[in-house]
Amino acid sequence: MILAAETNEGLAQLSDLLIYSSMAVYTLAFFAHIAEWVFGSRSKVGRTAAALTPQASGAAAPAVTVQVKKAGGTAVLDKPKVVTRSAAGARDVPDGPGAAGGTVQGDLYGRIAVSLTVLAFLIEAAGVVSRALSVQRAPWGNMYEFSTTFSTVAVGAYLGFLLAKKNVRWIGLPLVTTVLLDLGMAVTWLKTPSDQLVPALDSYWLWIHVSTAIFCGAVFYLGAVATLLYLFRDSYENKLATGGNPGSFARSVLERLPAAASLDKFAYRVNAAVFPLWTFTIIAGAIWAGDAWGRYWGWDAKEVWSFITWVGYAAYLHARATAGWKGRKAAYIALIAFGCFLFNYYGVNIFVSSKHSYAGV
Repeated sequence: MILAAETNEGLAQLSDLLIYSSMAVYTLAFFAHIAEWVFGSRSKVGRTAAALTPQASGAAAPAVTVQVKKAGGTAVLDKPKVVTRSAAGARDVPDGPGAAGGTVQGDLYGRIAVSLTVLAFLIEAAGVVSRALSVQRAPWGNMYEFSTTFSTVAVGAYLGFLLAKKNVRWIGLPLVTTVLLDLGMAVTWLKTPSDQLVPALDSYWLWIHVSTAIFCGAVFYLGAVATLLYLFRDSYENKLATGGNPGSFARSVLERLPAAASLDKFAYRVNAAVFPLWTFTIIAGAIWAGDAWGRYWGWDAKEVWSFITWVGYAAYLHARATAGWKGRKAAYIALIAFGCFLFNYYGVNIFVSSKHSYAGV
């Protein structure tokens, strides 16, 4: 018995060491991403691409032409060059060259940043697993454990997109910055000793309900980052389209991001993909509440704000399906919905007294 307690204590200390180590590596990844953006700012690839785009420069798009060549008396038709146009009212703007700006040195630092992020992710994941082994349960019994797992899953989702060859390295800097803030808050204010679960949480539903909630929150976060950047990039494109002159900082940073349409599409797809899973999360929580407290719904603060978050994302998806609410209006709804998710996590757990107050702080 004593040996088991000592083993668990050793695993808890190992978990803490791994979490702190991951923060150190994430910090190195942060500086590598900064270097990627700094060296990428020296590139003129983005400016040249924007200048050569007819819609960005205000020139008319070339028409489809067919050239005829005579070869030994036989007419040879060249393959026509077709210019693809977007829907009416939309801009045909190319994606930016990325944070590296098309420079070799910027790309090198970007690859280093991704490699460091992978290493930090593996270390942090090992810390989460060590925490689970030390308490012999799912490591989601309090806000400290939830925060460390949440940041791990968020980074894992980002790396999954990279592994799928998606052009999402522009998320790297805001993601690593957020992870460092999340872990900093966790080890500073949310840190609690390893302990057993309160009776209401001691259920197999913990693995089902909380794991899906963490995954949904991580993907919603990626969608929120894309939505926020979409708003900045859209303003930048609007200023160019109306003959405005954005500042040097905007030209250096925003022109390297994907086009506003690409950011908007990415945000919509990830939010739409995870919304059914968030619906399942609420249903699973209701079933768990029925087992733990004898009622499926009791208007507890956590239950209410989970439902408000669901309504927010449902309104966003509905807005995207309504012509008059596409674009910036729908983006504002998405950010409000994610704000509701954040309040549901931090605000309800820390400041509101409820059956779901498991902050441990």
